[in-house]
Amino acid sequence: MSPIRTAHARTSRGPAALAAPSRRSFLVAVAAGLGSSAVLSGCVGSGGTESAPAGGGGASGGGGLVLQNSIQDEGPKAALTTLVEEYTAEPVTMNSVATEQFRAQLSTYLTSPNPPDVISWYAGSVANTYADQGLLLDVSDLWTGDGACASFPPALKALSTSGDDAQIFVPTNYYWWSIFYKKSAFEKWGVTPPETWDEFIALCEDLQGQGVIPLTNGIGTTPWMASGWFDYLDLRVNGAQYHRELLAGEHAFTDPEVVAVMDRYAEILPFFHPDQASWDNQQAAVPFVQDEAAMYLIGAFLTNYVPEDQLDDLDFFSVPVIDPSIPSAEEAPTDGFFASAGTADPEGTKAFLSYLASAESQAQWIAESGSANLPTNPDVDTSGFSPLVQKGIALLAGTEEITQFFNRDSSDALQTTADTALTQFIANPGDVQQILEQWQQAAEAVWSS
Repeated sequence: MSPIRTAHARTSRGPAALAAPSRRSFLVAVAAGLGSSAVLSGCVGSGGTESAPAGGGGASGGGGLVLQNSIQDEGPKAALTTLVEEYTAEPVTMNSVATEQFRAQLSTYLTSPNPPDVISWYAGSVANTYADQGLLLDVSDLWTGDGACASFPPALKALSTSGDDAQIFVPTNYYWWSIFYKKSAFEKWGVTPPETWDEFIALCEDLQGQGVIPLTNGIGTTPWMASGWFDYLDLRVNGAQYHRELLAGEHAFTDPEVVAVMDRYAEILPFFHPDQASWDNQQAAVPFVQDEAAMYLIGAFLTNYVPEDQLDDLDFFSVPVIDPSIPSAEEAPTDGFFASAGTADPEGTKAFLSYLASAESQAQWIAESGSANLPTNPDVDTSGFSPLVQKGIALLAGTEEITQFFNRDSSDALQTTADTALTQFIANPGDVQQILEQWQQAAEAVWSS
């Protein structure tokens, strides 16, 4: 799956900083040099910690606000704790709960008579589902005029918007997926990044002809990594809207549109390392580091798997365009906060959300947490970030659509169906029709549950 916040693939890291030195300063140097935190591949760390009762403050509580926190990785959690302690408008009590326990109790938090005011989670299908049930506070005024999110990229606004066109989420950090490569290796092989799908296929054929394995991946104990390619190919062939609708059950995995996606997937299967089914996503970085494999579609947490002396050699390009008429879209797992519609203090809650969304708070969180995630606020000073990270920021700022990752745009249960179907397909692409039929049956069981 894609990491929850500070680490999905199930762990994910991110930005790269300035010049050489430590991995910490490489990944995110805002002023003094930031470090790398495991983040993105889908879920936040699952370490358990104190679990306090969820209960809002405000007018009906004991005064002040309650923040129910799912972030458990030590650095990011400590950085959020500092931000909470430094908030002076009113007292904020932060309850930290182990991530899997938090996930299981999230609906209970929101439907309780005295819900927490603010909840840390991620954007996407889960937030939209709760919004459809009337459980989330409308924070649209933060996205207009001089609101704290008014200058955020349009794609982030779209990601934070519910079905009734209200903004119900405040994103505070995210990270990007792309096809990573090493500049020195491309130079050695005499190749350049492609701009179109045909050029990408030609590049893979060229590399294969030179005895280089074009693509690496690790789908053994991290089978959700196979969804990265499915997501991007669906985005390039059918677009972000269709992709979201497919994962929501509005289309079938047996549809011609999905068959077209699998045709593209089959086209690149001969270019993958033959051992991909034996590796996890970190082991798959080894042939990449050793110039045995040329490219890797992965989140920016790849920087955690690469030796420090190769970090400055990293570069990336987006999965090339297949149909120019399809709006651009990128995968960017996005974390932040939503608020309970049942808060006793909506204005105080929105003031606290504005504080968390501010450039100052985001810069402080990134610096103190060591997270490789990117800030969502365009006013954060990124001049100290490495060229790689600045390029990642530009990629996400310039795209028309942002999706998150298969599980975040659907559910963990649907992700399991994808893991089964895609790993079977990679092993036996000739059975694609039967695999898609079985995938649809398994998906229908999830959607109807």
